[in-house]
Amino acid sequence: MSTREERMRTILLSAFPGADVSILDESHRHAGHAGAAPGGQTHYAVRVVSPAFAGMSRVARSRAVHAALEQEFGSGLHALSLRLQTPEEAGRAA
Repeated sequence: MSTREERMRTILLSAFPGADVSILDESHRHAGHAGAAPGGQTHYAVRVVSPAFAGMSRVARSRAVHAALEQEFGSGLHALSLRLQTPEEAGRAA
């Protein structure tokens, strides 16, 4: 059985072909808070760099990622901290 992180990576790479995806499980930082589960895998920091984000607002990018991960939200994923950039934006930030 795969971990939520592995499933999320697969889903995001499928939704945004050619993207650079990094995912960090931050569930331990939310222990005792709403949505936290004893086994973790509920809160993640996600960075996606994709050309697909060109011309999209920050809100549209977030909605696209949330839509892609809808099934994970339905099975215990509670919260994401998102950093969503085009390759050009990521290059400027480096």
